[in-house]
Amino acid sequence: MTTGPEDTGGDRSTRATVLALYRLTARHRGAMALAAVLSLAAAALGLAQPLLARRVVEASGGQQPLWPPLLLLTALFAAEAATGAVGRFLLEWTGEGVVRRLRHDLVGRLLRLEMREYDQQRIGDLIARVTADTTLLREMVAQALVDLVTGALVSVGALALMAWLDPLLLLLVVATVAAAAAVVALLLRGIRAAAERMQTSVGALAADLERALGALPMVRVYRAEQREAERIGARADGACAAGVRTAGFAAVMSSAVELAVQGSFLLVLVVGGLRVHAPGHSLGDLVAFLLYASYLVVPLSSVFRAAGLIQRGMGAHLRVEQTLGLPVEPSGPPALPAEPDDPPAPAAGVPALALHDVHFAYRPGRPVLRGVSFTVPQRGLVALVGLSGAGKSTVFALISRFYEPDAGVIGFHGRPATELGRDACRARLAIVDQSSHVVAGTLRDNITYSRPDATDDEVRRAVRLARLGRVAERLPGGLHGAVGEHGSLLSGGERQRVALARALLARPALLLLDEPTSHLDALNEAALTAALRGVARECAVLVIAHRLSTVQHADRIVVLEEGRVTAQARHEDLLATSPVYRRLATAQMLRPANPSADGAGNSLARP
Repeated sequence: MTTGPEDTGGDRSTRATVLALYRLTARHRGAMALAAVLSLAAAALGLAQPLLARRVVEASGGQQPLWPPLLLLTALFAAEAATGAVGRFLLEWTGEGVVRRLRHDLVGRLLRLEMREYDQQRIGDLIARVTADTTLLREMVAQALVDLVTGALVSVGALALMAWLDPLLLLLVVATVAAAAAVVALLLRGIRAAAERMQTSVGALAADLERALGALPMVRVYRAEQREAERIGARADGACAAGVRTAGFAAVMSSAVELAVQGSFLLVLVVGGLRVHAPGHSLGDLVAFLLYASYLVVPLSSVFRAAGLIQRGMGAHLRVEQTLGLPVEPSGPPALPAEPDDPPAPAAGVPALALHDVHFAYRPGRPVLRGVSFTVPQRGLVALVGLSGAGKSTVFALISRFYEPDAGVIGFHGRPATELGRDACRARLAIVDQSSHVVAGTLRDNITYSRPDATDDEVRRAVRLARLGRVAERLPGGLHGAVGEHGSLLSGGERQRVALARALLARPALLLLDEPTSHLDALNEAALTAALRGVARECAVLVIAHRLSTVQHADRIVVLEEGRVTAQARHEDLLATSPVYRRLATAQMLRPANPSADGAGNSLARP
């Protein structure tokens, strides 16, 4: 599993995070600059208001008319509100744009990760990084960066004007604010650590929930609802505890800031009130200074709030960075101009697939394949059989370029796979694996997933070959009927036939079938076996089978034992020459195949 943010990012500085966030906004800096200008303009309009208020107070004691400064003050209020609203909208728009780009990047990355990464990551946690973590980053981008800059600048401006009005009162304000800043600095590290733990807990919660919902029938059958609820609830409790801890730090920080502001205001009011009749001081000056002191609350609060948001977002940003740094499948050499839709016709006699001395291990020191070599002709049916764990599905994973062999060569139509690139290799094949993947949508959507532009006639042909006609008739809407999440409205055998129809629709040069009849009854198995022989006359077919009745009529059967090819021949020859194959056939009561049989079921022995 990937280490959490607390393991790898504990010493990441706030400055480094601010710089990283600045890079995130590269495509939106124009809008952010305009938002910053508008925010500063609104702040400037606000800073001018106390000076006008002083004029109103001074005018009220003399013979000057009050309406001009009052009218101007009203205009400043309106202009400040309008300017601030536009600036805030631009910030929110920028935040949404940054999150949108991040989510596009993350989704693109996750869909192209090396398969080994999915062996180490939890899917629910990866989903949480795309959803929850990016949402937290939106708050940082939309508020923290600009608030940090504009709040600091406005605070400096307000302090400068306060220094011009009364330096002594300013010293009192600075002393109280400095005390609050010291408290905030001590609290920020705690906020950051608690926020990182909260994000990690949320990711773990999503992963555990995805784990339980993905295996809901098993959970129900074994009455594990309470166990799973407790497990997931513990994750929720962890996230809650971290959130409460974060809230506690934030509450203390907020109280410190409020006390500093209120304390400075009271000090200014008392000291300034005692000095209002002293030479060089006036009531207007005191009113203006008090207004600036009150206006200082907003920018200072913005700065402290931005610092807290940045600390809370550090964990989210680190998790997003980790995800964007995960290795993806290399693109490899570019495909030929005619590929993948119309690959050039291979020379006669060149095998559609060739494996030569292929070695592979998922982990160092634990080999799965040990020098596997065999070929599949351009036309014909080749079967791959062996005991469970012999490496059959691993062979398919290597052919599909999900993994790369540690040694040896895999070739397609006479060309090494490494020269073709993954897209060109995958354009030549279609696969039906044991999972029989069916996604939410209609039956037609699932069948045409391999060829979205397929015609109705081509879809009907695939439906007929996979014997899906009755399924389409049963579903409301026929081919356009919904199949449910993960094909929940279909049986296991029906999902397998949907996957087969999808593969047949692609009309591949090489068709890979991993246990294509494992969920079929005897009648459908016999029909499918006959259909495969017809497909094998059009393309290369490689089948993994435990039920030898499916493949005993294959043109060639490759026996795999402990990662090695121990025999290759037809069914009758293997019964005589391969002890492993003979044991498998004996266990399934298979007699020598009858070449004239129309279905695999005709060669089953009678007990």
